[in-house]
Amino acid sequence: MTSADHAPDRPLLDELERYYDTVPRGAARTEDFGPLTLFVREDAGWPYYARPTLDHTGPAATAEDVRRVLERQRELGVPEAFEWVAEQTPGLRAAVEAAGLTVHEHPLLVLGPQDEAAPVPELPERVEVRVLAPDAPELAAAIAVPNLAFGDPGTAIGSAGAAELAESAAKLAADGTAERIAGRITAGATVLAAAFEDGTALCAGQHNPVGPVTEVAGVGTLPSARRRGLGLAVTAALVAHARANGVRTVFLSAADEDVARIYRRIGFRAFATALIAEPATRQ
Repeated sequence: MTSADHAPDRPLLDELERYYDTVPRGAARTEDFGPLTLFVREDAGWPYYARPTLDHTGPAATAEDVRRVLERQRELGVPEAFEWVAEQTPGLRAAVEAAGLTVHEHPLLVLGPQDEAAPVPELPERVEVRVLAPDAPELAAAIAVPNLAFGDPGTAIGSAGAAELAESAAKLAADGTAERIAGRITAGATVLAAAFEDGTALCAGQHNPVGPVTEVAGVGTLPSARRRGLGLAVTAALVAHARANGVRTVFLSAADEDVARIYRRIGFRAFATALIAEPATRQ
């Protein structure tokens, strides 16, 4: 069972598969394992994973292929993780499960060239959403918001607020993360948008364009500011920016079907299923 409610669009699947293969190459080297490719990050930032090898025409990956990649990941001290699209590489799930990994399903949603995005939702009073320049003084805070959000997962209102945000932003400014993201913004590799109220960043997210395709990722709301529609507003702003700059296909992975229903409100439609495999003990 997938999150898609119709037969997969093969050209669109292929387009996204090329995107998934291209994005990590800007900050990672690759190691060839036949039907699988391991991306190894060369600098600071979120670590990468193994994926199906693009345009592979040989035998499908086996549990032994997966185990070889896992051994190499352990040797390198990187996360033991695999990511792929179920409809694009349907046989990989059995191989990774046979190798002892647990598979998590995430609805994959898309706004294609023929799909009409819904209008940006009305914002709460005193809240504005802006796309940030690389030298924006609020950049570190905008980067910090999703970190705090993902550290307290779910949609319930949490306790992390302005004090925690200031502390996290200071760390990201000091450790070079903000500077690295600023560089990506300057290069056009990342677009960061955030919702502000009285100058405080409450929600932020990004899209990462590669030619005519982009992924909306890392949208998170400060736990104390949840349930105000801010995540949807930031996502809508990112979609509007992408469309205004020539991107024809915008996609994202939702945490679950409940979250996917929210994104459908601004025009996204179910398309396929993103799969993530990792050790069973990892939470």
